Amino acid sequence: MTTQEIADRLVELSSKGEFETAQRELLAEDAVNIEPYATPDFPKETRGLQNIIDKGRKFGSMIETVHGISMSQPLCAGNSFAVVLNMDVTMKERGRTNMSELCVYTIKDGKIVSEQFYM
Repeated sequence: MTTQEIADRLVELSSKGEFETAQRELLAEDAVNIEPYATPDFPKETRGLQNIIDKGRKFGSMIETVHGISMSQPLCAGNSFAVVLNMDVTMKERGRTNMSELCVYTIKDGKIVSEQFYM
């Protein structure tokens, strides 16, 4: 798959809330996930597909209600692409919040090897 095809597939799945499907299909086994900062709930860096999936499940368990998810069209350059992810969710114990992240991905050998998020 090309960078554009991977980007389009990620947007397609993620826009429907199918984050784990996107991870299993598009991430390399040794992928790295980098958050903008460490929190008590999550480390700044997570390595390995299964660890990234587990982190996503933990985040999902913290959500009470998903009110909406949207993603921008991907902007591709070489082996990288970026999208803006917007989520309107009610978090357990924290209430309703709107999250907006710039998500930057790097591709190698047809798989995402790095995903980094900026808030």
